[in-house]
Amino acid sequence: MKLRFLPVLLAGLALGLALVSHAADPAPKYTFVLVHGATAGGYEWKETGHHLLADGHTVYRVTLTALGERSHLSAEGVNLTTHINDVVNTILFEDLHDVILTGHSYGGRVITGVMNRIPERIKHVMFFDAAVPNDGETGFSRQGGPPADMVVKNGRRIPAWLNENPTTYPHNVGQPIGPSYEAVAYNNPAAFKLNVTYVPFIPAGQDVAERAARDPSWKNAVARGWTVRTFPGSHTAMLENPQGLAALILEAVNDKNTPVAP
Repeated sequence: MKLRFLPVLLAGLALGLALVSHAADPAPKYTFVLVHGATAGGYEWKETGHHLLADGHTVYRVTLTALGERSHLSAEGVNLTTHINDVVNTILFEDLHDVILTGHSYGGRVITGVMNRIPERIKHVMFFDAAVPNDGETGFSRQGGPPADMVVKNGRRIPAWLNENPTTYPHNVGQPIGPSYEAVAYNNPAAFKLNVTYVPFIPAGQDVAERAARDPSWKNAVARGWTVRTFPGSHTAMLENPQGLAALILEAVNDKNTPVAP
C-alpha cells in the first residue's frame, strides 16, 4: 500500500527541484558599449558604468578620437566616420556580440552609423537625450547650416560656455568640427529591425507633451516605432543620477519596437 504514494512523492520532489533550480537561475548579464556626447569623453558614463559592472555586466566606455583622455590627438581630419570607426572597432576587436549600444547627445549620430555598419553585432540600442538623425543628415542639417557666430580653432568647435584653460579633470574640450559636416548613413534594412529605446532627459518644469511635439529626434523615434521612456534631469542626467539611469537601462534592454506602416 505504501508504494502507492511513491509516484506522488517523486513528482513532488521533482517539482521542488525544478522550482529551486529556476529560482537559482541568474539574471541575464549583458555587454554594454557606452558612447558619450560632444566635448566630453567616456568619463561621463563612469558612474553609470560602475553600477552596471557591480551588477555583473560587461561595460565598455568608448572615448571618441580627439576627445576626453584622447584630446591630445589632433582634431584636424577627424570626421563622423572616424568616430563611428572608434565604436565599430571596439566591438570588432573585442569580439563583442549581442551588444547593448548606447549614445548620449552627439553620440546619437555616432551610434546611428554603428547600427548601419554592424547591426548583426547589436542586441539593443538606446539613445539618451541624443540626436536621432535621418539618413543623409549632417550635424547642421536642422539648423540650415553652421551658425554665423561659430568659433573654430585647430579643427575644434569652441562653444561659448567652454573653459579653454581648465585646471581640473575630467573636463570638456573643443569638439572636432569635421563630424558636423559629414552626413550620416541610416539606410541598412537590418539596422531598421533593431529594437531601440529613446530616452529624453526632462529638466524640472519642462512640459513633456510640448517637448515631444517640437523635438525632431523624439518625433523620429516615434515614427520609427521605437520605445520612448523619459528620465528626469538635465542634459547630463547620467552625472546627476547614475544609479537611477543604470536601473532604467536594465529595465529597457527588453523593450520591443512597435510595428509601423512602411
